[in-house]
Amino acid sequence: MAYVLGIDLGTSSLKGLLMTERGDVVGEASAAYPILTPQTGLSEQEPDQWLEAAKKVITALIQTTPDMTTQLQGISFSGQMHSLVVLDENKQSIRPAILWNDVRTSKQCREITEKAGDLVLGLTKNIALEGFTLPKILWIQENEPENWEKVRYMMLPKDYLGFWLTGTFATDFSDAAGTLLLDIAKKEWAQPIFDTFDIPAERLPKLFESQDQIGVLTDDIKAMFGFEVDVPVFAGGADNACAAVGSGIIQDGAGMCSIGTSGVFLSFENDALADYQGKLHLFNHAAKGDYYSMGVTLAAGNSLDWFKNTFAADKSFPELLGGISELKPGADGLLFTPYIVGERTPHVDSQIRGSFIGIDTHHTLTHFAKAVLEGITFSLKDSQVMMETVAGRHFDRIVSVGGGAKNPDWLQMQADIFNATIVNLTVEQGPGLGAAMLAAIGAGWFDNAAEAAEVFVHYKDEFTPNPDHVAAYAKLYGLYTQVYGATKALSHDLLDLN
Repeated sequence: MAYVLGIDLGTSSLKGLLMTERGDVVGEASAAYPILTPQTGLSEQEPDQWLEAAKKVITALIQTTPDMTTQLQGISFSGQMHSLVVLDENKQSIRPAILWNDVRTSKQCREITEKAGDLVLGLTKNIALEGFTLPKILWIQENEPENWEKVRYMMLPKDYLGFWLTGTFATDFSDAAGTLLLDIAKKEWAQPIFDTFDIPAERLPKLFESQDQIGVLTDDIKAMFGFEVDVPVFAGGADNACAAVGSGIIQDGAGMCSIGTSGVFLSFENDALADYQGKLHLFNHAAKGDYYSMGVTLAAGNSLDWFKNTFAADKSFPELLGGISELKPGADGLLFTPYIVGERTPHVDSQIRGSFIGIDTHHTLTHFAKAVLEGITFSLKDSQVMMETVAGRHFDRIVSVGGGAKNPDWLQMQADIFNATIVNLTVEQGPGLGAAMLAAIGAGWFDNAAEAAEVFVHYKDEFTPNPDHVAAYAKLYGLYTQVYGATKALSHDLLDLN
């Protein structure tokens, strides 16, 4: 039986998903690694720990599926976006990778905006934020000149795995789009940005489509795991792009709502012409030739976790949320804004903070729990509304993944607030499934992502909007959108007192 392997290099662990031509999962394995936080605001990882995790995962999969060593027809990747890996001339890591959630680069973001803000936005369709790769490069230039002198290779996490497996220095368009160094329309490195910031372009990888073959396993890697055949390796994609492929977000009218620690509202885009002015991210898709836009809620599931741990630590999530369906939309006059760690979309504001509005004596724990879910969903609707008003997007169906897809009452709430049919996945494998699909396309099993989705992507439940609830939530959302402006100055002033 033929197999493909999707590898998802996440922030906390690496996962492997072994799949057949029928779209069946025959093997899963994962290995964790730590995040290094040497001081507040810094977030790093040792790249070699990713390699050790990959060795454990591949070994575990071979142990459970021994004929993988003769029948594996492709490997591809999904990876955490933006994080910076730097190697020297001997292809050795110079320093720990600076991760996407590292916020040390505020100064560099201001420098980018002041020196080349219009240039960067015009070519990359994004603005300088701490998460992106370019500010991290500038931080090393300015703060670690001795390391900068050693840098000969700069890459993203999943590409470090590809480099290790094949010896090929490569990346794909979807991951490159998150660096602030790619002209996403022309699909080439943006030389004017390299020139502006004195970055040698040859230190960046060669660009590929996500489904393109970048090489085969080296002889050393084959010997390490006992592979008896040459195994093609394909470029892969950014985690959100792969999650979109794995959720079937590959055509007009398709959207995805992903609620994890943070939240993402993602829309398929068929070109790079949508002018969001940096208020939404616009990136190349892992589906060849396409694009996607996305907005981010910094504290989505994190808001619910915080609320439960602070006010209902003794309750399970089913207990905490058990009565929310008995309450009308709006939690009887209670609104919550999930700005507990700042916000990204549509308010790029690290100093805004969350709030409950409308508290009175009849509100119970259940009212507050429902208000938290509604506030998280309203925050994601901010991105939906921008996509609809700026780019004329229309969502016939939205795929819900992550923690927000596990509670049927929350899924119905999403249908009512987004005013769209909500579906969830039969088997939610996330970015790893998208990576496996890219390997299957690269291996020639399918011609494109749409064909692969027919076999690999299946939906389970469907939630349609309740017209009465849609009308009620439309009014409540109008009130929700006023809270940011009403609390911005207060939030900033309160932080200044600390």
